[in-house]
Amino acid sequence: MAEQTTIAETAVPVVIPRRLDPEDAQLALQELQAILKRQEVVDALAQRQHESEDEDGSNLLEGMLQRQHEDEIRQIVNTLHPADIAFILESLPVQQRQAVWQLVSQEHDADVLLEVEDWVRESLIASMDHEDLIAATGAMDADEIADLAPDLPPDVISEVQKGLTDAERAQLVAAMGYPEDTVGAIMDFDMVRVREDVTLEVVLRYLRRLHELPDHTDQIFVVDRDDQLRGTLSLSRLLLSEPETLVNAVMEPDVLSLNPMDPDIDAANAFERYDLVSAPVVDEQGRLIGRVTIDEVVDVLQEDSHEQELSRAGLQEEDIFAPVLAALRNRAPWLLVNLCTASIASLVASRFEETVSHIVILAFLMSIVAGIGGNSGNQTMTMIIRAMATGRVTGANIAQLVKRELQVTFLVGACGSLVAATFAWVISDSYAVAGVMMAAMVGNMLIGAALGVLIPLLRDRFGKDPAVGSSVLLTFATDSLGFFLFLGLATVFLL
Repeated sequence: MAEQTTIAETAVPVVIPRRLDPEDAQLALQELQAILKRQEVVDALAQRQHESEDEDGSNLLEGMLQRQHEDEIRQIVNTLHPADIAFILESLPVQQRQAVWQLVSQEHDADVLLEVEDWVRESLIASMDHEDLIAATGAMDADEIADLAPDLPPDVISEVQKGLTDAERAQLVAAMGYPEDTVGAIMDFDMVRVREDVTLEVVLRYLRRLHELPDHTDQIFVVDRDDQLRGTLSLSRLLLSEPETLVNAVMEPDVLSLNPMDPDIDAANAFERYDLVSAPVVDEQGRLIGRVTIDEVVDVLQEDSHEQELSRAGLQEEDIFAPVLAALRNRAPWLLVNLCTASIASLVASRFEETVSHIVILAFLMSIVAGIGGNSGNQTMTMIIRAMATGRVTGANIAQLVKRELQVTFLVGACGSLVAATFAWVISDSYAVAGVMMAAMVGNMLIGAALGVLIPLLRDRFGKDPAVGSSVLLTFATDSLGFFLFLGLATVFLL
């Protein structure tokens, strides 16, 4: 029976931090902001007093008020759950964030660093001295240290490794060796393993020796003497079966296992499909080397959702309080691309200057055609990117998907174009303009739907992220082609 890497011998009283609902977290943030604002006022008044003769008195008053404000901040943040502390830090400008971080109790440092977003973690670690970093990371498990490793100074990693056991050091090296966005990068080494040839009574006695079970333990992994995964034993089966029953008689041999090199989003999809709480991770030889738990999967799904939202606009995640130049480097490239594509669309429209000059109302209507085509394409593209992320799009069903989206878009466009044509007739008093409006709108929506399928598929085919900048490319196509289609039809049928 495999032993745990760390078993606590005595129970230690634990202070459970206060968890907040979203409204309470907002109230705590507002309370902290009010305190920080008062401190800014005190600093400003003290600066004025420094210029007067009573400088010693002002220093004394300033120091007393600053200590009072710091005590108030400590009293608020150090009673919160680390996740709520992370939320507050992410919601403060850099200078205030650093001030509050200095007042967070050291016992929370490790948990908060694991909870905050990457763009905040970097600034927090940069403000910590060597000893504080050693103290914080020294309390972490190997997989948690591996999560922070890219942001930690090399000398801190070396110092932390010295304090690990040989097994923990091997786990840390293994975890750091797996690429980002793989199962190996999110797996946990803390788990319970038993042999298949022992009774459930022996298993229960073994569990009682442990101070506590690893988080999210819904099943025990059954292995042989070579750590080959043989099956799983659910806690419910363990508790409801007769104690003298052998493990191999009640274990589940058909186990969904993961490989450490599998994409983490594939693991997340498996958890979603089979309603898993945990899943074993085995190497190429079938040996159990770790597990993935539902809390990590939720983080993967949330991160993937955020990345898709940002990448569709050509953005990367950034600190919302970052310096202007840093934000400029993040946002400018795709905005410049968008500027170029918009210029091309305007160039297309300018080729029909004579048409627009004869029928001025077209200038007001063509933006509707372009906008509706872009919206239609974005709807289709969102559905396709989501289906690709969940593995539902294959080479065998691409043609069927394109056909379906064109059919849906045509029906939606036919209904919507009737409304648009009516509007065009009302403001132009021309059935011909209304007919051109109707035809151009349906045509551009079909173009948008086709490109909404093809753009992410082609980017994926060439090894690019399907979501990155897709909306910019789609907008370029629907604007340019929408102007060309609408004004071209107008030139043919209205002049």
